Amino acid sequence: MKEYLRRIGFVGDGVLDVPPIKKDYATLSELQYRHFLTVPYENLDILRNIPLSLDTKKLYDKIVINKRGGYCFELNAIFNWLLCEIGFKTINYFARFLLGESKIPMRRHRVIRVDIGGVSYLADVGVGSITPEKPLKLVENEETEIRGIIYKLNKEPFLGWVLSFRKNNQNEWQKLYSFSEEEQLEVDFIQPNFYCQYNPDSIFNKENMIAIRTETGKNTLDGNIFKTLDFIGGTKTIKECTEKEIPEILKKYFGIEL
Repeated sequence: MKEYLRRIGFVGDGVLDVPPIKKDYATLSELQYRHFLTVPYENLDILRNIPLSLDTKKLYDKIVINKRGGYCFELNAIFNWLLCEIGFKTINYFARFLLGESKIPMRRHRVIRVDIGGVSYLADVGVGSITPEKPLKLVENEETEIRGIIYKLNKEPFLGWVLSFRKNNQNEWQKLYSFSEEEQLEVDFIQPNFYCQYNPDSIFNKENMIAIRTETGKNTLDGNIFKTLDFIGGTKTIKECTEKEIPEILKKYFGIEL
């Protein structure tokens, strides 16, 4: 666990023994935020036809020791393990990613519920796009602003909990994803993980899908289009990359060395 906490910058490199960690919202929030800043969302192993494993030790070696990233089934699996090692009480759910969908899609996302002092929170480090960087209280109609984006949760009869968002200068809410409160075991994620790797209809085996948050924005590589976004300064850089340029971009902006 100590190496994991160093990996995400929760403790310094020189720390020999991790002091007792409080199991409160502030700690959970800090862990999730630092995870977004340090562990990239990426599908490079899928593109290279390297089978993904959800085994905890293999995930630990990949993400913590070898300083790689992963996608939701990997990232939320290892993050859930970290929370449990610290002593948080967690329950894992399947989710449907609704953004950009015209009809109800299959469940292909994993999220975590964390219970602290009788209050439940939604934790998720497994999406590279617009998901909240800090946990949200699992209550209806409570609006939370995080870096210019406002989030809220509501319940719908079929979908269950629905996470929606809007930018603070807009009025229109967009649905991000939904989940119902059916507890899932680790074995339940094996089949959708396999689908996402190998099915021809999967979005994950087509092109680069890489992202990491920064203290002021985020960096992304979609296909061969590299972008840096600075939300505070309002600046954006867009660059079309050659195959030769991509390894250096992966190393410099995402901390990935293949």
